[in-house]
Amino acid sequence: MLSRAAATSAPFRPVVPRPRTEPMGLFTFLRAARANPLTTWYEEHFEQPIVTGEGALGRITVVSDPAAIRHVLVDNAANYRKDDLQRRVLAPGLGNGLLTAEGDEWRLQRRTLAPIFSPRHVAGFEAPMSEAAARLARRLKRRDGQSVDAALEMTRVTLDVLERTIFTHGLSREPDALGRAITRYFEALGPIDPLDVFGMPDWLPRIGRLKARPALRFFAEVVDELIERRRALVTAGGEAPHDLLTLLLKAQDPETGRGLSDLEVRANIVTFIGAGHETTANALTWTLYCLSQDKAAREGVEAEVDAAFAENPAPGTEALPRTKAALEEAMRLFPPVPFMSRQALAEDRIGRIKIPRGSLVTVAPYVLHRHRRLWDEPDAFLPERFLPENRPRIDRYAYLPFGAGPRVCIGASFSVMEATLVLAHVLHAVRLDRATEAGPVVPLHRVTLRPQDGLRMRVTARG
Repeated sequence: MLSRAAATSAPFRPVVPRPRTEPMGLFTFLRAARANPLTTWYEEHFEQPIVTGEGALGRITVVSDPAAIRHVLVDNAANYRKDDLQRRVLAPGLGNGLLTAEGDEWRLQRRTLAPIFSPRHVAGFEAPMSEAAARLARRLKRRDGQSVDAALEMTRVTLDVLERTIFTHGLSREPDALGRAITRYFEALGPIDPLDVFGMPDWLPRIGRLKARPALRFFAEVVDELIERRRALVTAGGEAPHDLLTLLLKAQDPETGRGLSDLEVRANIVTFIGAGHETTANALTWTLYCLSQDKAAREGVEAEVDAAFAENPAPGTEALPRTKAALEEAMRLFPPVPFMSRQALAEDRIGRIKIPRGSLVTVAPYVLHRHRRLWDEPDAFLPERFLPENRPRIDRYAYLPFGAGPRVCIGASFSVMEATLVLAHVLHAVRLDRATEAGPVVPLHRVTLRPQDGLRMRVTARG
């Protein structure tokens, strides 16, 4: 049993929507799912390994058994594709990029992008990540005694990292403007539209898509400028940086020699600016929130980062196991992507459960990570679970902040390294506490999982 018996304070238990105990009618479900899907889970989802039933989306099987998850996402992954509802929500903004493509098109894009996220290449990003983190730490230290929106600051620093690593000639727009556009996009398209639930034709207008149009136009302008500038550089014989944009423009399938179309290039750039940065920013925000509420955990991380900086002004992640553990525990409680689902292409069986062709199988990290059969004190913030000596106890398929199988997030190692370094620099420079004027922190599921009204924090300089 993992506990904090020796600690002077009890672990922090974040307030989240209580699981339902009474059944919902169709319209109650649709209202709840549109407002905040976290409010649609039932007690049995957190207690039973597999729950199946009929609902507004037809037959749905919610899987929280690690062996069954491995079957769906790995062993029989070819039988399960992303379902139509996910694609209807994501495709209007992200196009047919790596996150939404299927089949041969997805395999081509995955092969194309894999080199930039190889362990060797990601390790080379450590210095520019630390530079962006140090810049944020200096900015926060200058705000000593003031209140800041930590969610906004995490958005800024993750966009800064993108500019220093995979878009090395810059994003051509102000980070705050880009961050606001990303937020508007997820807020507009995140709420589930009943027209999508019932599979109505795409030509019928959706309120969310109408609201998202300004953000989508802004994305298109930013991306087109990026592509135009880089193509001009390559055409003129200039030396193009070996970053994501260059790889996309020069990509060729080793089997067919086919390159990516302009639409595919654009879709993947938008994916990495939007979805890629958004998940890391949210993971950082939730970690800062949890540490601000848990004195013992925060003091442990502060002691580690202070010792690491005493040895090296730019410590690497190998010197920060407790900092990384706090990040991983925050992603357990508040997974950046709290829900993923697959549609069965052919009939299947998961144990004794029949999976009809065309039905949905859901793996919800938000539920899985709080499942009472898989975790001791599942609702408590206990970073020590993820310390190196305890990590082997966690089943690979009980913890899925980045998914698993062929479609595991290609940028997972990039994101974890980035977030760990940012946390170390911030926590060495300042202490962040909940601002006195701030209201309750409400987790809101809008494709990703974010605090509903940002995260107002009071800054106190350290050292």
